[in-house]
Amino acid sequence: MPRQVRGYDAQAAYAHLSKRDRKLGAWMKKVDALEGGPIPSDPRWRKSFDPVDALARAILFQQLSGKAASTIVGRVEAAIGASRLHYDTLGRCDDATLRGCGVSGNKLLALRDLAAREARGEIPDLRRMASMDNDAIIAALVPIRGIGRWTVEMMLMFRLGRPDILPVDDLGIRKGAQRVDKLEAMPAPKALAELGERWGPYRSYASLYLWRIADIAEGPKIGKAKTNRSQD
Repeated sequence: MPRQVRGYDAQAAYAHLSKRDRKLGAWMKKVDALEGGPIPSDPRWRKSFDPVDALARAILFQQLSGKAASTIVGRVEAAIGASRLHYDTLGRCDDATLRGCGVSGNKLLALRDLAAREARGEIPDLRRMASMDNDAIIAALVPIRGIGRWTVEMMLMFRLGRPDILPVDDLGIRKGAQRVDKLEAMPAPKALAELGERWGPYRSYASLYLWRIADIAEGPKIGKAKTNRSQD
């Protein structure tokens, strides 16, 4: 397939969504009023990154607060003597040393599996990902222990800048969609995927607003507390 351009025009996405879905458009205006304007483009799209290192960090951040995970990552970096988490650097430490850094048993197994797959050439690099579609990238990465579809979708959205990602399993996305459509219950993932067809080809930008809308439903925290995502 043709090389994928990273990122998209947030203004074009805003105009498209406002016109395509008036209910979502009305909520977008509410969010804008609370946050001082439309959600801007994400600067991370313009930065190069290492997919293996990003996946390793996503594994370490799972089910932990940002502060706790950052502490563990710092210990791991000190133990391996590098800021790049890869099969060659992680291989400098035995399991006991990594466990001593605070890495759980399950996460250790996941890191070792990631490293082994990288060594076998199974993890596409950034250049190769540029010529892969979303489903191909997901299919290549979800076999890694500890890496699920949601984690890959966060990478697609926030690091690769893919414009049309809708994480249908995400609780915040489901809550936001429920509020937009005034549903009695959160839509199931399959139903949300069908609802989300109206937001294409900018479902990633719609997702940013759905998260904010869910935050509004939780209370007046918008603009003050930022939800931590695995690719932040």
